[in-house]
Amino acid sequence: MNHWLRFLFYRVLVRFVVLIVLGLNVRHRERLPDKGPAILVANHNSHLDTMVLMTLIPSRLLKITRPVAAMDYFMRNPYLAWFASKVVGILPIERKGQKGGDHPLQVCYNAIDEKNILIFFPEGSRGEPEELSAFKGGISLISEKYPDLPIVPILLHGLGKSLPRGEALLVPFFCDVFIGEAVSWSGDRESFMAQLDNSLQQLAAEGEFPEWD
Repeated sequence: MNHWLRFLFYRVLVRFVVLIVLGLNVRHRERLPDKGPAILVANHNSHLDTMVLMTLIPSRLLKITRPVAAMDYFMRNPYLAWFASKVVGILPIERKGQKGGDHPLQVCYNAIDEKNILIFFPEGSRGEPEELSAFKGGISLISEKYPDLPIVPILLHGLGKSLPRGEALLVPFFCDVFIGEAVSWSGDRESFMAQLDNSLQQLAAEGEFPEWD
């Protein structure tokens, strides 16, 4: 039942909004993974980010694709929690973990072991429109634990103007998705994070977008 609700949500409602209301230019779609496990890593400016990335996923992979999000945001309301978990497919994580409990990234490790595809926003929270904040180190911990795991960098552009943080009104604005070559563990956290940052900068340069502030 949940699988069909998710299918209808993304393939009917979300796809209509993304492709008809907004308009979307996708470059290098062939670089997306065709199976799990894998992680899609993207910059984060809008609630639309997850929706757009999920529309790019083939229908057969929807049930194993899980956007990672902070548990506290979606668990405030039981109805929102149900919708986020069962329909959107959110994989909720504790921002700081629970005292004496599992590592906050343990749910990600479990999902990877189950060959899921994760959508991960290393900036943490949504930033200002079209500004790229420094990535936090959680993604490097995952890559170090799974050194052969393909991690696909993705640049999202324009979504922060269509639905910026703190706004509820959607503004039609043509958006771009640039998909980079998959990267994997490079041997140490510093060089791995530099590799990811360089991939995003190269994608921005390819799109001839204004430089990040």
